[in-house]
Amino acid sequence: MPQLRLDELLEELQARLDAARGTRDRVHSLLEAVLSVGRELDLEQALRGIVQAAAVLVDAEYAALGVIGPDGRGLSDFLTVGITEEQIARIGPYPEGHGILGELIRHPEPLRLARLSEHPSSYGVPAHHPPMHTFLGVPIRVRGQVFGNLYLTEKRGGAQFDEEDEAVLSTLAVAAGVAIDNARLYEESRLRERWLRASAEITHSLMSGSDRGEVLALIAERAREITGAALAVVAVPMADTGSLTVELAIGREAEAHRGLVLPADSGLIGEAFSRAVPVSSTDVARDGLVRAGPPRFSGLGPAVAVPIGTGDGVRGVVLLVRETGRTAFSEKENEPLRGFAAQAAVTMELAERRRDAERIAVLQDRDRIARDLHDLAIQRLFATGMTLQSAGRFIDHPEASERVLRAVDDLDETIKIIRSTIFGLRSRDESAGPGLRARAVRVVGEAAPVLGFAAGLRMGGLLDTHVPKETADHLVAVLSEALTNVARHARASRAEVTLETDGRSVRLEVSDDGVGVPAGGRRSGLRNMAERAQQLGGTLELTRPPDGGTTLVWRVPVTDR
Repeated sequence: MPQLRLDELLEELQARLDAARGTRDRVHSLLEAVLSVGRELDLEQALRGIVQAAAVLVDAEYAALGVIGPDGRGLSDFLTVGITEEQIARIGPYPEGHGILGELIRHPEPLRLARLSEHPSSYGVPAHHPPMHTFLGVPIRVRGQVFGNLYLTEKRGGAQFDEEDEAVLSTLAVAAGVAIDNARLYEESRLRERWLRASAEITHSLMSGSDRGEVLALIAERAREITGAALAVVAVPMADTGSLTVELAIGREAEAHRGLVLPADSGLIGEAFSRAVPVSSTDVARDGLVRAGPPRFSGLGPAVAVPIGTGDGVRGVVLLVRETGRTAFSEKENEPLRGFAAQAAVTMELAERRRDAERIAVLQDRDRIARDLHDLAIQRLFATGMTLQSAGRFIDHPEASERVLRAVDDLDETIKIIRSTIFGLRSRDESAGPGLRARAVRVVGEAAPVLGFAAGLRMGGLLDTHVPKETADHLVAVLSEALTNVARHARASRAEVTLETDGRSVRLEVSDDGVGVPAGGRRSGLRNMAERAQQLGGTLELTRPPDGGTTLVWRVPVTDR
């Protein structure tokens, strides 16, 4: 009997030693996991390290980390361990935060289940999903706010998750919260550094005399790179039109945006411009703020329009759009983006003031040259002419007298040329009327009440520079007549106007989705447009696309015929 009692005591002692050794090893593993997670500064890698460490610590076959979305009701991100890519593809989309996962979101407290399917909130698992029975979940808090949850299922060996597993996982969750906070702060500091570098690059580019278009392209490209956007659009106001024109677009679907003319008081871009605040959309392709027109946001989703400048000094709008399925632009992202745009606006303002000062200096120099020509050169030439004219009376030789008189006439012509030059130097071209762009915007805007909707307008090329005034007058008349025809006869719900030049010809296209031109209808308006085109050496084409409506193309050369 004493021998049996001694054996029992030795076995109990050995069991306690094994338990103590196991606890020591587990604490050591926990410390290693905490140190490993804490060393990672990249947020995505930190999250993946956390879920991998959790699976190892509690000996779970499957583990996941769900990040709670901005609304606090669902999951915005989901990382898994133990399930292959092929299994994920067969299962389908990641969970959104319903069932047991939603239970932890609604009640962020540790949850341990012997059988997952017996909980009232359990919805079961989708097809092709591995079977899961035991469950352990704990929340991860960052600065007092629930960041997400750790989900562990299927403890190896068929065992149940116990209180020790829960304590270990809760301890890891605390360390994970600190690691996530550090990774976030590091990510924010790196992002702030990138914005500062971009601002410095733009300032240097402007102050070194770069072209305005190059600077706008730089602003759009840097904003697109830093925010991970697929499309960047820059719209600037058009003088005396109350509209915005898309001056630059880069990235996905960029071609569909270039040259578009947009209202300055409505739509996503117009709202940002008129209110001087960022305007966001979770799905720009279906947002009611986006003005009706041709599809131009295929495959794109979250968007934000940010004003370049503040208050009354808004100089344009930057629109950034991410691909469908990407996260929406948060207020934390919009804040540095807005600061970047405001800094770019200040830099553009300073550059314009510098150019104005240079222009004033040039004008002052031209005035000085004109004054010197008038007060010095003309007077001396006039005096020389008078002297020669007087001396001619004393010359008896006919040929010599004729040469002197011819020289006097040459001096008179020279004086006229100089006076014309002086007039050109002093002219400011203040009497020049509005350019073709502004006139086209005005015609389209005036047609909106008659049409019953705002026609889309896209412009491209140097319309104000390459198109002569006579051609521009004809073009504006044709545009007005075409829109009037749409309003009177087409019964259309949409119309699109495209006006562009390549320096050799100018092309006007007006299309609608109406009933088309009826056979035998009156064609006096079309005849007038065709005659205008023929007068300028151009053509008029009228077609009916397969999907209905009418397309009118009026094209004339702008170079010497």
